[in-house]
Parts: sequence; structure tokens; C-alpha cells
Amino acid sequence: MDRKEELIHKIIEIEWEMFSSVKNRGGKALCQEQPEVFKAIRISNFVHWSEATLESYWSDLLEAQNHKRNLMTEKYARMEGMMPPVDAETALLIDKIVKQECQWLESIAMQSPHLKPVRPIYSVDDSPYVVSSETYSRGELATYSTRTLKLYLQDVMDMASKNINRIELIFDTMSEKFQAIGITS
Repeated sequence: MDRKEELIHKIIEIEWEMFSSVKNRGGKALCQEQPEVFKAIRISNFVHWSEATLESYWSDLLEAQNHKRNLMTEKYARMEGMMPPVDAETALLIDKIVKQECQWLESIAMQSPHLKPVRPIYSVDDSPYVVSSETYSRGELATYSTRTLKLYLQDVMDMASKNINRIELIFDTMSEKFQAIGITS
């Protein structure tokens, strides 16, 4: 196992511990009882991060554990508007990342109209029952340290400058991972 794979494994181990212990209204969600699906989704995301960004995020997770914080609980609380806003620097970094991610999602939707996205792209389409990719991403990104956000933004901009659609890579990887665990779409 190389360093990047080792980091991804360590990150997912901590994330799963946090995710599976999130207290939901109405009890545990089905997805909290599917560790293989969770791992496939998260690996599909992290394999497209630089090693530096993975190192930084792993550090964020360790720091959160040391302070008894559950970043997954915080992510969902942020998505529901139940936490204070982030500082101006963090908001600016998140805005830049989310703008690019939404552009990539739009590109996929235009190129592959037969693919129905799981969520709407923009937060203007949020409802009490469906959260957009934008809102979901903002909630997650707000749990990252400024250091991790800066590194992740660099990863995103590097891919954009090479005309690589990171979201498309994630979807392709996820499809492979789901097939490997016997899930078909």
C-alpha cells in the first residue's frame, strides 16, 4: 500500500466512525448501516486528491477527534443552517471551490442528459426533502481547515486548468467501486 492509499484508508476509517455515529432525527439512516457503500463513495472522491491535501485533511480529522468533534455531524448541521457562518476567508475559498464543482456538474448534465443526477446542482433548488450538490458541498467544505481548503482549491484549479472534470472522474471511479461490491445502477 503506497502513502496515498494509506492516507485514504486512515481518513475513511475515521470518517466512518464519525458518520456511523451521527444522531439523526428519527434514528439511524440506512446509509449509516452500509459501510461498503460509504467507503466506495469516499474512496472515489479521495483518490483524486493530492497527497498533500489528504495529509492536511487527515490532520483535520485527528484534531477533531482530539477535541471530541464529529465533523460529519457538523457537516449535516451546516447543511441545515444550524451552525454559525464561517469566516470571510473560509467563505471565499468555499465559494471558489463550489463554483468550479457546479460548473463541472453542469457540464456533465449537458453532455449526458440521459443521466439523472441524484441531487439538484444549485441550492436555490433545495427543499425540505432534497439537498443540492452545492449545499452538500458547502456543508462539507466548511468542516475543513483553512489549510486543507487552500490545498483542495489548488487541486481543483489544477484539474480545471487541464480541462479535467473532477466530478466526472469521481462518478467513473464510483461506478467501478459499486460494481466491485455488487451494486448496479
